[in-house]
Amino acid sequence: MRELMLGDIISLGMQSSDQLGAWLGAADPQTAQRLGEEAARREESPAQFLRIAVSDFISEADEEAWASLVSAVRDAADPGAACAARMIAFRLSLESVS
Repeated sequence: MRELMLGDIISLGMQSSDQLGAWLGAADPQTAQRLGEEAARREESPAQFLRIAVSDFISEADEEAWASLVSAVRDAADPGAACAARMIAFRLSLESVS
């Protein structure tokens, strides 16, 4: 499967958890597992969880979080997987602060 970018991730979040799982499972199995576990814990689909994580990141991330995301994406073998991993971690960190 080809590498995905942020727009592709958002698009997958609007489509199918199966497509998302197949891509992320191949690109970053650890993040795919974390996504599946966290989505199941909340009774959401992985696509719903990722869509919310992207939205949370866009609306809540500070300059430092954006810089970290850009660096991770720039240096990653699969920029889309790196982006998803950072946004998932960001959402989970927001929840732990609450």
